[in-house]
Amino acid sequence: MDRDDPIEARRHFLRMLLATSGVAVGGSLLAPLVHAFGKVPKQLPPGQSIYDMRGKVLVDGRVASAGTKIRTDSTVETTSNSYVIFAVGSDAHILRENSRLQLSGPADLADAMRLFTGKVLSVFGQRTGGRKLAINTTTATIGVRGTGVYSESHKDSSYVCTCYGHTEIVSNADPAAKEDVVSQHHDAPRYIVANPEGGKLILPAPMKNHTDEELMLVETLVGRNPPFSGAQGYKTPRRGY
Repeated sequence: MDRDDPIEARRHFLRMLLATSGVAVGGSLLAPLVHAFGKVPKQLPPGQSIYDMRGKVLVDGRVASAGTKIRTDSTVETTSNSYVIFAVGSDAHILRENSRLQLSGPADLADAMRLFTGKVLSVFGQRTGGRKLAINTTTATIGVRGTGVYSESHKDSSYVCTCYGHTEIVSNADPAAKEDVVSQHHDAPRYIVANPEGGKLILPAPMKNHTDEELMLVETLVGRNPPFSGAQGYKTPRRGY
C-alpha cells in the first residue's frame, strides 16, 4: 500500500479500525467505521446530497460544494485526485476520480445511470411496482434491482462486480451475450469487452478496486446495513479512488 496516498491511507485506516474495534453505536454493524475525518458515518439528513468530497467535483457543469444538491437527473463529474460520496433518494454512490456519471429518472428515484468513463461504487434501494434501474457503460448494460454494484467504464471494456443481489449483464456489442448474476458477496465479477476474447464478450474477473468497508459506508448514508458481516475481509489489493 502507498502510505503517501491520502485516499488509500484513509481506506487502510477504515480497514484497521474495523478489524480491531468492537465498539457498537446504535447497534449498527457500521459503528466501528469512524471516518478518517473524525466523523461517524450516519444517514444523511433530508435535503443533503453530499457526504464527502475532495478536489474539483462538478454537478451539472458547476463546481460543487458540500451543500450542492444532486438530483435524479444530475450529471456528476470528478477530475484528477478528486472523488465524491453522495446519496440520491435511497441510492448512494462513491464516484472515483476522472469519472463522469449521468443520472436520469423522475424526482423520487433514478431509473438509469450512464457511466461515460471512470469508476463508481453504488448501492440501490428496492424498486417497487416493477421499476428497475439500468447502468450503462461503454460496453455493457446492467439491469439491477435493490443491490450493490461496482462498475468501471473504459474505452474498450467494462468491469462489473455484483457485490450482492441480482443483476443482468448484457453486452452492448451483442445483446445475445448476456448473463444473470446472483451474488451473495462479490461472487461473480465480470469484464465485458468490446472485442471477443476466446469467442466471449463477458469474461470472469477478480474482485478489485472496492471494499466491504466502502459498501458499509454508503449503505449507512441511506439508512441500511449491507447483507454481510463487516468482519469478512479480502487479500486482494485495493488501490485508489
